[in-house]
Amino acid sequence: MKGRLIALDHVNGLEAAALIEDGRVNDLLVDCDHPRPGSIYRAIADRPVKGQGGMFLRTPDGPAFLRKIKGLSPGQTILVQVTGFAEPGKAIPVTSKLLFKSRYAIVTPDAPGLNISRSIRDEDIRDHLLEIAHESMDQDGMGLILRSSCATAQDDEIAEDIQAMADLAHAIVEDEDKDAAKLTEGDGPHILAWREWPVDAALDSGEGSFERHDIIDIIEQSRADHVALSGGAGMFVEPTRALVAVDINTGGDTSPAAGLKANLAAARDLPRQLRLRGLGGQITLDLAPMAKKDRRQFETALRAAFRADTIETALVGWTPLGHYELQRKRDRMPLKALV
Repeated sequence: MKGRLIALDHVNGLEAAALIEDGRVNDLLVDCDHPRPGSIYRAIADRPVKGQGGMFLRTPDGPAFLRKIKGLSPGQTILVQVTGFAEPGKAIPVTSKLLFKSRYAIVTPDAPGLNISRSIRDEDIRDHLLEIAHESMDQDGMGLILRSSCATAQDDEIAEDIQAMADLAHAIVEDEDKDAAKLTEGDGPHILAWREWPVDAALDSGEGSFERHDIIDIIEQSRADHVALSGGAGMFVEPTRALVAVDINTGGDTSPAAGLKANLAAARDLPRQLRLRGLGGQITLDLAPMAKKDRRQFETALRAAFRADTIETALVGWTPLGHYELQRKRDRMPLKALV
């Protein structure tokens, strides 16, 4: 099947969404009962953590941890937003810089100014979007970012999106209560699919869509550690408590270039495999044997693959033992913990 399709369904009673591109599942979102990224709390400062420049906060869903706490004292009320999923036994990661994000607009209470996505390069479109932004935003110090999806959207859709996010931002920021509370819930998979995935994709939201498009089989495959690569190569993606280990093997290929070919194939598919498995944190690649002169080619392929990825990932570099390390934001719960 050519083109893009978004399937919305449920897996084991959990809301789920899948993005299929040219017949291949490229992304998968599955809900959980943990605080979702994007949720906003009115939290109470509890106790600072010396040496880390952070503070534990009290929320209705348990302790949260906030970095960069200059001027914050225990007992003080603060608005914070969940940035990702916590590791088992750790506090919810939060930030005090709130973002009110929708399909076309992001309202930024702490960052004034009207901005257009850099991916929109047509000056006429940019000028027209700025006109919509000026008409839709009150001059109250809040900022606005118009996303790349605005390039093909209708004016009234963009204006309505801006107004909805601005109204929500005002309601949250102007709230004067002092008790700890959850003020907004982060978006679930179905809303995230509408918000983040291509606007030109076809949609199958009927019951059983995952079975119709063989997504259940992909989920089962993604629960396994082994990933088959081109040319008979393969890699094992194995999460441990400390890190995610990725072991790349050449398989039955014994040619001189087997190691490089396996490593390049792994680099191209690694972002997708991490998305499908919901894995983040520290990631260590144990590469197939290849000459040091081929490292630059591997790095170029890896950088290109992650450039198209939606989850923030830092390519840290090589270790003395010849491993390659990455640090990836924990935007999702591991698939194995959900289904």
